[in-house]
Amino acid sequence: MSLEFDLAVIGAGPGGYTAAIRASQLGLKTAIIDKRETLGGTCLNVGCIPTKALLDSSEKFYKVNEKLSVHGIEVPSVKLDFKKLMDRKNKIVSEVCQGVDFLMKKNKITRYHAAASLKNSQEVELEILSGENKNKKITLNAKNILLATGSVPVDIPSLSVDGKHIITSDHAVNLSKIPKNMIIVGAGVIGLELGSVYSRLGTKITVIELMPRLLPFVDKQIAAFMQRSLESQGFKFFFEEKVTSSEIKQNAVVLKTTDNSGKVKEFETEVVLTAIGRKPYTENLGLENAGIKLTPAGKISIDKKTYQTNIKGIYAVGDAVEGPMLAHKAEEEGIAAAEIIAQKPGHVNYEAIPSVVYTSPELAWVGLSEENCKENNIEVNTGTFFFRANARAKAMNEADGLVKVIAHKKTDRLLGVFIAGPHASELIAEAVVAFEFAASSEDIARSVHAHPTLSEALREAAMAVSKWSIHS
Repeated sequence: MSLEFDLAVIGAGPGGYTAAIRASQLGLKTAIIDKRETLGGTCLNVGCIPTKALLDSSEKFYKVNEKLSVHGIEVPSVKLDFKKLMDRKNKIVSEVCQGVDFLMKKNKITRYHAAASLKNSQEVELEILSGENKNKKITLNAKNILLATGSVPVDIPSLSVDGKHIITSDHAVNLSKIPKNMIIVGAGVIGLELGSVYSRLGTKITVIELMPRLLPFVDKQIAAFMQRSLESQGFKFFFEEKVTSSEIKQNAVVLKTTDNSGKVKEFETEVVLTAIGRKPYTENLGLENAGIKLTPAGKISIDKKTYQTNIKGIYAVGDAVEGPMLAHKAEEEGIAAAEIIAQKPGHVNYEAIPSVVYTSPELAWVGLSEENCKENNIEVNTGTFFFRANARAKAMNEADGLVKVIAHKKTDRLLGVFIAGPHASELIAEAVVAFEFAASSEDIARSVHAHPTLSEALREAAMAVSKWSIHS
């Protein structure tokens, strides 16, 4: 078998496998390498997909217990089979990973289950991890190399992860039992989503955060709403607290924290989930052998228009490079990079990349917050609309939430859209398309939205930018 390729992709997550498919579609002989036995990277194996499966199951359990009676549906006794819940999650993960494997075969992409490292700018050394050639080393020759190696959880020096008492998100999606209580260190997306899973299943959730508020990158008004909503569900938040030590005593973890004034607090819990973020995975890749430069933050340095590193023929995308660590951002970069490598035009509009927090209510946004605009001396008009005035949301008994639209004061061009409420992850797509076409708030306000729908809340918020909302 020939070991010569037009493109070798290292990493089979959303950035890597989409790049491989697009490259193959454009006629490039492509190989993809990943250390995992199953394809899909962190997202499909232990991240996005298993988390969303658990969120869906836990939300259904919560609704049966807490929200059906208002509809006149009485369920006298509800039993949770946690093993079956986890088995369902595992089945979904297996199916989506197998789907990626099928796509590799369909597109005639050569797959290697191996650890990869660069020997130089055109050679990749592989240590085969399974099959008849296990532990053998082979070298691929590639005209182009794409690094899509993703990210790993950030370590906290005061918390030594053991996978049982002190865990990361990788462990949290594979617990064997529901903890009675859990402390989450970090009030970001990962912590809030996994906290929501276990809170709905009966776990008492405490969140400790170093920053003054949750989701510091989200519009302040929306973040405050989300905090109130999660507190109403039983979350307890402690802000501006730094974890200074941890000790495992029998089956409990004792944490000590210090606030800004130096006051020490002590917490005891069954499980601690560390969720302060992720860092790019760049270790053992042989980057130094090829002379690849890193940014001060430890990410792979690239030309933002071509995704090429400082070394000709070597490219990088996804979590390993600058920008938000989002699967769909990695996908778009992977496609664009493959097109550029194939000498086609490739482009990503970074102003139109949405973000989602899959709590309940969901939170989704695209563009700048009001605070971002003020920091950049951009004058804006804003409009808000609450779902409690939306007929469809009331009919669904899901009226907790709001939409905020931020537009340029002079041009009315959309600068930011934030949606906290039912199905926000789906509703944000309309705003993303509007951003892609450089729309104004009036464009959304004057577009007909079917009645009754949740999307009318976005239209009303857009109307409110110019102070002519009809239903508020």
